Parts: sequence; C-alpha cells; structure tokens
Amino acid sequence: MYARLYSILHIVKLWASAFGGEIKSISAKYSGSQLLQKKYKEPEKSVRVEEIDGVKLVKNLAVKMEEMFQKKAEATRVSSGMHLSNNVELGGDFILEPNDHFNNLSVNLSLSVVQVPTNMYNKDPDIVNGVYWSEALNKVFVENFERDPTLIWQYFGSAKGFFRQYPGVKWHPDEHGVIGFDCRNRKWYIQAATSPKDVVILVDVSGSMKGLRLTIARQTVSSILDTLGDDDFFNIIAYNQEIHYVEPCLNGTLVRADRTNKDHFREHLDKLFAKGIGLLGEALTEAFSILNDFNQTGRGSVCSQAIMLVTDGATEMYDDVFEKYNWPERKVRIFPYLIGRESAFADNLKWMACANKGYFSQISTLADVQENVMRYLHVMSRPKVIDHEHDTVWTEAYVDRSFLFLLQLNDKSGPSLTTTVAMPVFSTKNETNQGILLGVVGTDIPLQELMKLIPKHMLGIHGYVFAITNNGYILTHPDLRPLYQEGQKRRKPNYSSVDLSEVEWEDKDYILRNAMVNRRTGTFSMEVKRTVDRGRRVLKMHNDYYYTDINGTPFSVGVALSRGHGKYFFRGNVSMEAGLRDLEQPDVALADEWTYCNTEEKHEHRHLSQIQAIKLYMMGRRPHLKCDRELIQEVLFDAVVTAPLKSYWNSLALNKSENSDKGVEIVFLGTRTGLSRTKLFVPTDQLSNQDFLTAEDKEGVFNADHFPLWYKRAAEQVPGTFVYSIPFSTALENKSVVLASTAIQLLDDRKSPIVAAVGLQMKLEYFQRKFWTACRQCTALDGKCIISCDSEDINCYLIDNNGFILVTEEQSQTGLFFGEVEGAVMNKLLQMGCFKRITLYDYQALCREYAGSSDSFSLLLIQITLTTNMFAFSVWIFLSFLLEFNLYSWWNVDFSVKAQRSRSKTMMVPCDTEYPAFVSERTIKETTGNIECDGCLRSFVIQQIPSTNLFMVVVDNKCDCSSIPPSLKCDRLKLQKDRKKPESCHPFHPEENAMECGSASRLSSRLAAILLPLLAATISR
Repeated sequence: MYARLYSILHIVKLWASAFGGEIKSISAKYSGSQLLQKKYKEPEKSVRVEEIDGVKLVKNLAVKMEEMFQKKAEATRVSSGMHLSNNVELGGDFILEPNDHFNNLSVNLSLSVVQVPTNMYNKDPDIVNGVYWSEALNKVFVENFERDPTLIWQYFGSAKGFFRQYPGVKWHPDEHGVIGFDCRNRKWYIQAATSPKDVVILVDVSGSMKGLRLTIARQTVSSILDTLGDDDFFNIIAYNQEIHYVEPCLNGTLVRADRTNKDHFREHLDKLFAKGIGLLGEALTEAFSILNDFNQTGRGSVCSQAIMLVTDGATEMYDDVFEKYNWPERKVRIFPYLIGRESAFADNLKWMACANKGYFSQISTLADVQENVMRYLHVMSRPKVIDHEHDTVWTEAYVDRSFLFLLQLNDKSGPSLTTTVAMPVFSTKNETNQGILLGVVGTDIPLQELMKLIPKHMLGIHGYVFAITNNGYILTHPDLRPLYQEGQKRRKPNYSSVDLSEVEWEDKDYILRNAMVNRRTGTFSMEVKRTVDRGRRVLKMHNDYYYTDINGTPFSVGVALSRGHGKYFFRGNVSMEAGLRDLEQPDVALADEWTYCNTEEKHEHRHLSQIQAIKLYMMGRRPHLKCDRELIQEVLFDAVVTAPLKSYWNSLALNKSENSDKGVEIVFLGTRTGLSRTKLFVPTDQLSNQDFLTAEDKEGVFNADHFPLWYKRAAEQVPGTFVYSIPFSTALENKSVVLASTAIQLLDDRKSPIVAAVGLQMKLEYFQRKFWTACRQCTALDGKCIISCDSEDINCYLIDNNGFILVTEEQSQTGLFFGEVEGAVMNKLLQMGCFKRITLYDYQALCREYAGSSDSFSLLLIQITLTTNMFAFSVWIFLSFLLEFNLYSWWNVDFSVKAQRSRSKTMMVPCDTEYPAFVSERTIKETTGNIECDGCLRSFVIQQIPSTNLFMVVVDNKCDCSSIPPSLKCDRLKLQKDRKKPESCHPFHPEENAMECGSASRLSSRLAAILLPLLAATISR
C-alpha cells in the first residue's frame, strides 16, 4: 500500500515538475518579467528607499480634507447669510443643456428651479411668497459655482416645504404622476434645523382607536420616525390599560434613530391592534422615567427631550404628572397629535402642549399627517433661531434614491455616496421672540472628492484611507458596499449606518473605533484578514493604523498601512524629456481615478486628460494647474523603466513562430504609480474576456481605493512566483481564460517595496492542454505508468491556493470550489493542515428572502434544501459556508430557479453572515492521504506545482465517499457603541413664546384662565 502510494507520489511529482516548468517558461517569456526585473535593478544605486511616516501622512491628509470641507461649507455660509428680498422678478426662459459635471444631466447653470411636493398646494400664499424672496439665492448659487467649479447640487429647503435647487433641472414624477420628495424629511434638513433629541412616542391602542384612526396613528408614528436622524434616540410605547413596548426587548431604554432601528420598529407597527381602555397617566409616567433614566446614563443625545403623544383623546390634563416630572424646568416638550375629526378633547391636549413648550396638532385624514408632523420641527428649532446659531452640520454618507429618481439620473456606475453640509436660515427681521426658521441651505459633496485627495501611491498595495463620523459610521472605506448588482446598481438597505467595527471587525474591543470617535490622534496595530476577488479569497496581513480628527467637521480620518513592503516607498529620477516621451506612448495608461493633476478645479482644464495635464504642467504652460509633482516625477520614472517592455512585446508579436495557436491573448503590467502598459497578441474582437482591464472589470484595474486584484495577489506570493487564477466573472462562461501575474521587487529583502506587477491572459483551453500533456509523461521503461489521468480509476485536478479548480476532466467543474466536488478529500486536507479554514464576517450582506416566509426558519430551510441538493461536502460547517457564499452570490447560484418553482416573489434583506475562506499552507509541498468510507479505502496525492500558487491533486476513484451525512436580532439592537455627541445643543430658550403651541381652534376662555397663571408662575420660578 505505502510502496504504491510512494510510486504514485513520485509520478505526480514528475507531472507537477513538467507542467510547472512549461507554464512558468511561457509566463515569464510572454510577460517579460525577467526583463522588467532587470530594468528596475539597473538604477538601484540611484534610487532611495524610504519608510513611510504614517503619522505625518495622516495629518497632512486631514489638513487637505479640512480645506476641502471648509471650502464647501463656505458656499453654504454665503447662502445662509444672504439677505432675502421679495423684489426679484420670477420666470423667464428656462433652457436646459447637458453638462458632464452633472453626469450629463440637462441643467441650467444660470437659474435654480423650485419643486413643491404634489401633496402641497403650490398656490398657497406662504409658498408663493417664499418662492419670491428666495429667488435672490440664484445669484448666490451661481457665484458659488463660479468660485468653486467642483461644487455640485446647491439647494434651499424651505420650512414651508418647497425646495429650491441649483443648477436648474427638470423634475420627473413617478408612474402615478406624483412628486413625493419633501426636503424637510431629509437628514440634512433635520440635523440643521434642530438639536439632537431623545424622543418617546406614545401610541394610544385603546378600543376607540380601531379602524381608520389606528391606520392614521401608524402613519403618524412612521412620519415622526422620518424626522429623526442619526444623532437622535427614541423608543415607541403602545398603551391601553397596560404599557406595551413595541419592541419588548428594548424595555426601559432608547436606541439610536439610524435607518436599521427605524425600519425595525416600522415592521412592528403593523402588529398593533386596538382594544381596552387608555390609561394615559401611566404611559406619561413611563415616558418621563425613560427619558430621565436614559439621560442620566449620558448615552443619549443629552440635549433636547420630547414626548410625542398619538391619541384620539385625553379625559384630563394630567397636571399632577407634569408637576412631578417636568415642572418648573419643562425640559421635556410634549407634542400631542389628536387623531380624528372630533374636538371634544382638543382643549386638554392643547393645554398639555402649551404647558410643556410643545405643539398641538389635529390629524383628521391620512393626507393631513405629513404637514402636521412637520410642525414640531419649528418648535424644536426655536432655541437655535433665537440664539441665531448658524450651526454647520455634516451628514453621514448617503444616497438619496428618491431625489435621483425624480431627476432621472442614470449613471452606469450607480449612484455615488454623498455627504451634505447644511446650515439653518433664520429671518433677519425683528420678529417676536418665537423665532422664525425660514429653512435650511445645503450643498452635496460626493465622497469621490475625498478620494481625489488620497495619495494612493504612498499607501502601498494594500494600504487605504478611511473616514468615520462622530457616531462611528463610515464616511468612506474601501470595504463599504452601499450598492449591489441585480440588473442595475441599487441602494443597499441600511448602508448609511455601517459602523467602522463592522468592516474592521478584528478590532473586537473597539480600540481603533472609539479612539477615532473621540477625535483622538494616535496609532494602532492588529492582524487583519482582507477579502479580495469579490470575497472569494482572503489575504492575511498585519496593519498599522494612523488616525486623527478633521478640524471643523465631526469626522475623523485614518490611514492603514500593511507591514512589510507596504511600509516602504522608493524615489527614482529621470529627465523630464525622457519621461514625457515614454509617458505619451499609445500603450501607456494612467489610473482613471487617481489625481495626478486637478483638472476639475477650473473650467478651462476639464477637457484635459491626465497625461495632457502632466505635460502642460511640467512644461510650465499652465501655471494655475494644480498637480502632485512628487507623484508625477515617479510616474515619469516608471514610464522610462518600463518602456523596453514595449519593444520586447512587439518583437514577440512579430515572430510568427511564437504563439501560433494564439494561446496567449494579452500581456500587461502595472506600477506603484498607477501606470499600466498592455499589448494584444490577438485582435480585440477575438479576446476571450473582453472586460479585462476595462472599466467594467472593477477589480482588475487601478481604482481610487485599491490596486488591481492581479497586482495584490502577486505581491503576497514568494518573489518569482506566478499566481494563476480563473476570473470568476468568466469561470462558468464559454469565454474562459486564465490570468497569471508576478510581482517585481526592487531589492532582495523584506523591506523592499513592490514596484510593479506584470502578467498575461491566456485561453483556458490552452492552459489545460499544457496540463494534460505534462500528465502523460512517464519514467517506466515499458512506457506504462501505474496511474494515468486518462484512466477512469483516478480523478486529476489542478487547484489554486484557495481551493478553486482550474483543470479537471469534467469541464462543468472548472471554477468551482474543490470541496463542492471532492468534499471528503477537502475535509481530509483541512484535518492534515494542507489547507486552513479562516472565519470571516460580513455585516453588510444581503440575503434573498422569499415572500410568504413566516420567519427566519423558513428562509433557513429553503437555503439548506438548495445547498444540500447541490453539494455533497460532509461537514455541516461547510454547508453553512456554502450557504453564505450562495447568498452573497459567490458561487453563481441562481436562486430564481427556486423562486420560480415556488411561484413566490423574493426580496433582498440585510443580514449578518459568518463564512469561511480557505488558504493553502505554504510549508507543505506534497503529501498523501487515505479516506475510509463504507469499508472502502480511498487514497489521494497532493503536489505543489513549482514556482506557482497551484496544486495537483490526484484522487483514487474506486470508492464513493459522497454519501457521508453532514454532522449535525435583540442584542444587536441593545448594543450602544461609543459616539461623540455634537458640540452644539439648543434644547430650550427662556425667551420662547410658549403660547404659540397649537394649530387647533383658539383656547377656550376657561382653559386660558387656567393656563396663563400657570405659565406665569412657571416662568417666574
């Protein structure tokens, strides 16, 4: 037995050596890797290798970001301080022209446009007057844009509901002819208009609330939730003769009003039903207790407090409750919403509002909900208005899909993440001390603007920059995935509330997160696992983090550098003439999303390509053009050093004896400065994978936040090793290819930076043919080997270092994970230590849920049924692993088959997933093993292919081991992570006019007689 295994191992080793030598020769020859290595070595003595100073890097970056943010904020300050006149003539010609700065949308750069929601009367005198006096903003918007051409949308959201936007653009209603966009619901408006607040919503579910009243009450609560932002905290309590927390597990506490929590509570609103009698006194007592206790912990907003009361009546005034909990300070405002047309209890509810600095509204129909809910914002903004505090607020990263839809903005790359800087606008006239909030001005800042400031060439191959808000939510991070692809790019639910700890999940104790939230400056280190290739592969590395705050904003910025080659940078020098000559060659391209020169800042530079801008800048012909001279110098150096590859590749292409079967299709290289060169060996229309190295291949090109995948993977292999893989986008298509790449190191030690990577794309059929040819070699004297891949008794596979199949007799298995095909063998390889299982987490996953499923168990059963039908891996944890991969579309499984079969609709829902990845152990070059199943002994041999990331696996096919049976949200809501509270807080003001407290009929004389002495006494205390 062992002698036979040894003989088999010897033969497999021969095959591996033959194939390795052949494929390495082809790869090195066509890529020109040895020539490129030599060219980078030639100026070795004249270049300087420097260690990157992470502290200095992050501080410089913070200063640049501060300057950019303040420049945008200045436009908002100018708009908010503008004297608004009513003497401007309205109307005039409104000409729209396409503009590439606004995604080729047709806009008017001279005028703004006014939008009024469909549910509002656009002839209302308040709206008409507001449109008149806000017309003066046209001039301000135009001047702002002329001063800063990088600005995009500027706007004014009126407290009356209309929305003025610059540049002018045509708004499009939905399929029902409705424009439902209301600026007052947007987080930039809410944050600017009011201070952070803790809110308890009380919902009456007594028997009198049945039918339409309960429907209106649900909509009222949902509208209130729309007005809460990420700096606010809330809870919802339903009451009749008992107290019912809408989410029972959140009894006695408040949660942050992020999208996840608000959507969670909305799901519970439909479960409310009316019965019994309403005991409002107990509900008010509970609400006051929660607000007081939560405020004592210091975990909430520690600013404004309010109770929203949604009811169809109150039989008394409950002054004893207010006297005990809220008077004389009246720190908690009361906002009663009377549901229904009856006004019998209006006086009692309005008295509660007036006695507690709140506002009373009556809501008779569903159409009344929106406007009546919005009125409380005016009251909450009074202290800020009276103080005339023009606080600048910054939102978190978001995509306003409804806004983009109404503009019919169709960007192929999908909607981009944006942050908004906003500021309240007050009346400048001498008003009464009630204060008048006119609205909020704001401007959008695409986060792509931040990316342009990042010196990517100084971060190394795996380094990156990230930024977070005062709440710990991500502003920008390469692992933030706000979009998913399903026919078109769409907004992922809850994407704006992704916490830093959910992408830097190795930071188990929140050390990095909390330090940045608290705006500290410092460093941190930890071992990390980074997924690549759409999450299918994992790279292990040690990261050093450097972080600091961005002055004038609630944001903090961090830089992550990987140890080893990621901490070093080298500087070369060539003449400008030689560099520009080689840079302008047709085979040269620069990273589209890297900023070598800022061509966006001035209109006259926008038509320039980066290479054109570099030339004009270096020749001194555009003195006002801002460029990164250091980066340009290095890219010129790379252009000169890599120039000989052009001639080398051309000579190969001209040699008719080379590549006669056109197995090699394209060769390419990339350098640390974002420069790339390519050479086609076949016509473009004959390329098997035409997306490669194009904008469609996001992971295959230099992007603003990452190096190409083939570059990153090559950098983590032993120098001189080629990395081979099948692109997953083509693995299950007829147009299949294999990519090979290797890294070019400057020096022969660990501190050497990786200066470039070079590679090639070849046809899969060509690659496989080389493998099968090598496997036919034999050293037996009679030419008859004891094993052959042509025999039905054995299965031969070629897999990569993550366990994915490149070559197998069964073509349909190409690109699959080895464990799906040979589960028992993969399990044994894990036990033997040939491969390691690495547990990964995804807190941004989307799972496909089938409509009609009653609970998560139904979803789980559907997933497990599908998984077990498809795969035969013998360990339950691996079934879970496949499950998560399927949900994340890692195995290209079409769930629509199941959906069609059950005739059920599906929907994507956010979910947290845990899944494994697999990596080979580098120290194990070869081994053998046996698997016992049903009394049969199955043998296998695994052998590494020299100078590659590949392994040959030969498996005895005499035994069938496929029948081995598999072995057998409340805490998350409660989790309160550290946050930095906004510095500005305006909870109340002694000069407020508390008598402006309701929209119902005037107070009765009896009620006024009771209320006025009470208010006077309260104020005097």
